[in-house]
Amino acid sequence: MYNCNITGLIGCDVPNYILTQKNGGVRENAETVTSRNDITRRPLRDFVGMEENDRESIKAMSDYSFYSTVGDMDEAFRSIKLIKSQAVWENMARMCVKSRRLDVAAVCLGNMRHVRGARALREARNEPEKEARVAMLAIQLNMYSEAEELYTNCGRYDLLNKLYQATGQWEKAIQVGESQDRMHLKRTHFKNAQFLESIGDINGAISEYERSDTHHNEVPRMLFDDQDRLADYILNSKDRTLRKWWAEYLESLGEMDSAIQFYEAAQDHMSLVRMYCYFGQFEKARSYAEKCGDKAACYHMASQLFEPKDAQLAMHFYTKAKSYRNAISIAKDAGLEAELMTLALLARPTDMLGVARYFESRGHHEKAAILYHKAGNLGHAIELCFRTQQFEALRQMVEDLDQNTNPTLVKRCADFFIEFGQCDKAVDLMLLGGKYLEALDLCIKQNVYITEELAERMTLSKPEQEDPSASLNRNKILESVADSCMRQQSYRLAAKKYTQAGLKTKAMKALLKSGDVEKIIFFTNVSRQKDIYVMAANYLQSLDWKRDSNIMKHIILFYTKGKSFDSLAMFYEHCAQLEIDDYQNYEKAVGALTEALKYISRAKNMSTQEQEGRLALYQERISLIEKYLEARALFQTDQEAAVTSCKHLLENPKVDVAVKIGDVYGLLVEYYVTVGDHQQAYTLIEELKSRDSSVNLSHYISKKVMESIHTTLGLSVQELGQPELSQQQSHIEDEDILEDLVQSP
Repeated sequence: MYNCNITGLIGCDVPNYILTQKNGGVRENAETVTSRNDITRRPLRDFVGMEENDRESIKAMSDYSFYSTVGDMDEAFRSIKLIKSQAVWENMARMCVKSRRLDVAAVCLGNMRHVRGARALREARNEPEKEARVAMLAIQLNMYSEAEELYTNCGRYDLLNKLYQATGQWEKAIQVGESQDRMHLKRTHFKNAQFLESIGDINGAISEYERSDTHHNEVPRMLFDDQDRLADYILNSKDRTLRKWWAEYLESLGEMDSAIQFYEAAQDHMSLVRMYCYFGQFEKARSYAEKCGDKAACYHMASQLFEPKDAQLAMHFYTKAKSYRNAISIAKDAGLEAELMTLALLARPTDMLGVARYFESRGHHEKAAILYHKAGNLGHAIELCFRTQQFEALRQMVEDLDQNTNPTLVKRCADFFIEFGQCDKAVDLMLLGGKYLEALDLCIKQNVYITEELAERMTLSKPEQEDPSASLNRNKILESVADSCMRQQSYRLAAKKYTQAGLKTKAMKALLKSGDVEKIIFFTNVSRQKDIYVMAANYLQSLDWKRDSNIMKHIILFYTKGKSFDSLAMFYEHCAQLEIDDYQNYEKAVGALTEALKYISRAKNMSTQEQEGRLALYQERISLIEKYLEARALFQTDQEAAVTSCKHLLENPKVDVAVKIGDVYGLLVEYYVTVGDHQQAYTLIEELKSRDSSVNLSHYISKKVMESIHTTLGLSVQELGQPELSQQQSHIEDEDILEDLVQSP
């Protein structure tokens, strides 16, 4: 760069700018700028170092700049083949850092004969980020600021950390490690410590070694030639590892008292017990080992007790050290069988087996069986129980039998439990041995209750590949399990097993016996079989569907899906009769009979004669009800015509098929009371009683009308045929069930 004395640009003569400057102008770069009077020259960026080159080199560089700008790299490479100046190639390599052209940079480094740089650039190809590869090029060209910026931009703080370390910028390296590259933070401190050690900054090196967590080895190595300083460092440090190391060092020098002090400071219990034993202070060593409870200390203490009289004490310390094998060995040698059993139960399986064989050889079969069982040798334990008739122990062991147990052994155990009447355990063992049908037969013969867990164990898994014989065998077992559950009245479990066996009809029958309405509806919906739809609908009819509209809807739905239209028509017929008998709602009864008429015409599983008879019956009932409704409506407009219609209905011998005669008489009685002819009303009541001696008058004639006749004619309650305290029965609240029913498909 030139200073502010440069005043303007005159022109451009490649490879220089031609500039003007004030008289006496100071040039900052005398090597690259020539001046004559008030005129000065400055090389273009791409031509730095080529001021003295011949015109061919300058033209080649111009062509390279042009072709690289337009993207024709083939022509660009051809144009620079004649350039020989290393300064030019270095300048071009620097340009490659800014343009990030690593292919061109490789050519430049080759022409510069920069072997180290070319190798570093090749190795950098493994870096996934292009900026990281370009940064390596910048480092080889001593462009550290550009490399730092590139590493930061691509997030490669690990490489940035290495750059700071290589350039001696340790504060920046540590700062990057603490904020962005914590994975390499300790290594950064370690490298800094090595650097500080190399320049003689011992205190700084100690601090950095401590931060890198390598001070246990590095600080003693560094200070080993300065024993006093090392001793002061360890005394001031509370690090147990360092104190133990120093104690071992002092012990090697024969300074035993000082070594013991440092062992105590390091809380190295094993070394203290070892030192006490070395000096023959066995009682002090025993007391200390007992107090601290350290495994290594207890083990060393036990290993020093050789005499037979110390067997119990040695076993005690080996036990505290959890070295049960050594304790078992001492117990065997000393014949301490009570302690031997306790130790064996604490030891590893291999040691248990050794003790079990020891007890078996000496006739202690119960202890041997227990240890064989605990050690995992269940088969040998059970065989030993059979051989020595340890039946109580056998009952406990069979709980751990699995599918890998010898089938013969399993059968022997099962026979044993059958013999002693414990059939439930025998069933478990048979299932364990894969004897499913035998286990099922035993359940049936001995009345063993089949729980859901037991039934699942009797269920074979589905074959992975299509195997007809395996599937047939599985279904046969499932059906047998389900039949047994039916005999035991476990209907839900039976339904589940029938379903798994593919017997949906039997599963439905089992569910119907269970009475679980929710499961019945669910199973019917998922089965999608005509016979199951009809069975479910028939069952639901036996429930209180009058009060549960959901059941009624499912009855209609199931009959429809099962295409049992004759049954659906009969159900609508029952609904119509219900409306007449309980609610005297003839309008809804007509709607229900209309639905029955519609569905009976669609029925295909009945004879033509029967179908025609049902059609005629429904039409006749609808006709009679409509006549009744018409007569009832006429009382509002033409009372004489209404009376005539009612009398015609009463004269019809089939009126009871559709209309309750009590309802017809009730209309007439109410009419005559309204017009004041109480005697005629009374006559009609007597006529109704003569036609139906068991009639309940209060169901058809209101209390108010009866009281009016009683008062006017002076009749007693008994003469009217009404109980003394009878009250008009209130109609049950109509829940509009039939409205939903008629609207159903």
